[in-house]
Amino acid sequence: MSSSSQIRCPSCAKNAMQTDVTTGEMFCRNCGYVVAEKIEESGPEWRAFSNDESDRSRVGAGTSLTMHDMGLSTVIGSADKDATGKPLSASMKSPIERLRTWDSRTQTHSSADRNLRQALSELDKMKDKMALAESVVEKAAYIYRKAMEKKLVRGRSIHGLIAACLYAACRNTETPRTLDDVAESINIRRKDAARCYRLIYKELDLKMPVADPTKGISRIASTANLSEKTKRRAMEILNKAKKIGMVAGKDPMGIAAAALYLACISNGEIRSQKDISIAAGVTEVTIRNRCVGLKTLLD
Repeated sequence: MSSSSQIRCPSCAKNAMQTDVTTGEMFCRNCGYVVAEKIEESGPEWRAFSNDESDRSRVGAGTSLTMHDMGLSTVIGSADKDATGKPLSASMKSPIERLRTWDSRTQTHSSADRNLRQALSELDKMKDKMALAESVVEKAAYIYRKAMEKKLVRGRSIHGLIAACLYAACRNTETPRTLDDVAESINIRRKDAARCYRLIYKELDLKMPVADPTKGISRIASTANLSEKTKRRAMEILNKAKKIGMVAGKDPMGIAAAALYLACISNGEIRSQKDISIAAGVTEVTIRNRCVGLKTLLD
């Protein structure tokens, strides 16, 4: 309880007001007159909807495209208690359990809702598997919802479309993930993911930025355990190649791997073409072919 001595009681005119935070009432300690009922709680909130425990909110988690209901629906709680916190009677437990079941079923009553729920569940798994940022997953969910509006989902694999949407989101946000990475993570063939990607690219009229090979340098270098000096040298080679238009139309991971291989040779760091090719996910032949053009840029 907390004291509200500044407020005068309208019944006995004494400054003896008390607030009971449990029942939400304001009453007079002298005569017992209840001034207000169901007062809004103004104290600290003890629930957090994020990893940051200091960010406590009364209004729940924010809306998100990555949830099938956008985070706006409610559920019947699992605790068998009524509004006042008292346990439910034995005769009420069975009807409440049945209500919970039907409440869960009616949230995804149509096939489109069920499809979206399953697809976004797969997307959430992919986020953790591929270590993707929240913005990339939000973009992928947005593209998938657009594909549903255009009726591109019917008759097609959910895994294939999710892989295509995720790859499109990675391209759009310039996140260095290849189509092979996405297809391998969701465990489908690259051909199926590529087919779905071409479909959504054409039907949704997506505008994709040109892939920047410098984005893949750090990823390949860390996988191959290369030094920082080699990474910087590879960036210099690629920046020179970009200025003269040598990287246009080339596979970004292939040309990034070739720049790293040449940087290793330039800095005296011993790495074979096979080591670089495994780290980059390209063939040794691709690295050799790209090295032919990049060699002219070495001082």
